[in-house]
Amino acid sequence: MERDLYTVAQLRTIEQAAQVGLPPGTLMQRAGKAAAHYVLELLGDRRDQPVLVLAGPGNNGGDALETAANLAESGIDATVLHLPGQRDASTETAAAYDRARSGSVGWIDMLPPDAEWGLVVDGLFGIGLERPLDGDYRELVLGLDAIRCPVLALDVPSGLDADTGAVIGPDGIAVRATHTVTFLGDKPGLHTADGRDHAGHVRVDMLGFGDDMLPRATAQLSGLPLFASRFTARRHNTHKGSFGDVAVVGGAHGMAGAPVLAARGALYAGAGRVYVAALGTPPGYDSSQPEIMFRAADDVDFLGRTLVIGPGMGDSANAIRLLAKALDGDSPLVIDADALNLIGASPDLQARLAQRAAPAVLTPHPLEGARLLGMTVAVVQSDRLASAREMALRTNATVILKGSGTVIARPDGHVLVNPTGNAGLATPGSGDVLAGICGALLAQGWPAWEAAAAGAWIHGAAADALVDEGVGPIGLTAGELPAAMRKVLNRLVKDAASR
Repeated sequence: MERDLYTVAQLRTIEQAAQVGLPPGTLMQRAGKAAAHYVLELLGDRRDQPVLVLAGPGNNGGDALETAANLAESGIDATVLHLPGQRDASTETAAAYDRARSGSVGWIDMLPPDAEWGLVVDGLFGIGLERPLDGDYRELVLGLDAIRCPVLALDVPSGLDADTGAVIGPDGIAVRATHTVTFLGDKPGLHTADGRDHAGHVRVDMLGFGDDMLPRATAQLSGLPLFASRFTARRHNTHKGSFGDVAVVGGAHGMAGAPVLAARGALYAGAGRVYVAALGTPPGYDSSQPEIMFRAADDVDFLGRTLVIGPGMGDSANAIRLLAKALDGDSPLVIDADALNLIGASPDLQARLAQRAAPAVLTPHPLEGARLLGMTVAVVQSDRLASAREMALRTNATVILKGSGTVIARPDGHVLVNPTGNAGLATPGSGDVLAGICGALLAQGWPAWEAAAAGAWIHGAAADALVDEGVGPIGLTAGELPAAMRKVLNRLVKDAASR
């Protein structure tokens, strides 16, 4: 199910609204109860094992202290490692400290070298952290790497930027949690960039408030409800022409594999007819998928076809000419790989793209995105949502910025973060398959926004299904994705028909 994602600035406003009319410390107490409940759930039948609670100097530390007090009252052997700051604690945090001190909570000043814990609670820093972890905090987080147990982060893993998902600081570190319980609204940084590696499984707790207190969000965690209405069963009285034509334009000399993978993605996603319009000498046929038709690119009429342009396209004069022709035409476009690089290097091609009225979906990885924006990969990755928004605005197109927590953006600034997929997708050709899937959905009449959102979701879900079957993530290949994606797609259509 989709979830709204909120920035730190929005969350500050939400928190202020939530506190109106409540006694001081109420939200902290509720957070401590919610976290303690989750700890008990995670421990399961291991409640005889000790729990270590890391409490920092601010209100996140106060949440941790409340958690420890609640755990002790539940009979858990809870120990607090408290690192106070140089400033005085807030009144609420001071009260939480006194409560934890007055109970049966244990206290330590440093990590014991060989202690074993059933679970660690990270309450060092929350969404307000703006500088890298250093000093004792850094050493403590480094020491957690040697502890083999679940780690529950409160609100956000310490050291992670809640807005961007980047670890704070060029040489920064962050807690690597297995679970995160986040309060009063989900955060984009938990789901993209370094977020998925550091946040683990994310649970949102509204601390007793309803969703009606939340403002409208311009970012969401993508999910089936956003595009499920597009999944419809096929009528019997149809033919291959009913499902659109896709032409994959690419395949310069020595790069024939990329357009073939894109074409297979389009074929398995239901396109009626699929062509490879090759810039190099086209092969006679694809022995694994002979349904794909091969033509010389100059012999293919672009009119009336959805074009996937760029896989293995190269940067020749003919490649530039064909790309300009596609941009000037009315065909729906999926622009990938070399076509993105050519557009990034040409103000003229950028202008042609921005002026198009027909649908266009761009599928850059971070380096291609950096070339489009004229910046470094590090800058793109430091704020993936902002980078995707800027690309969509400049190009007047829907953008799929690939990577961990793929970001889908449209020109009005609305973004989605895709929750499916795994490290198996970090393999050559997987992006070509994604481009083919998106092309097939466009060819079947899907709007660009839904085609991009569903294409990314299905692509990731196919990789997840393969891993569940023991295929990957190590060694998963792009050629295995189309058939797995077809299973996901047909299951979704069947589920939609049964509702």
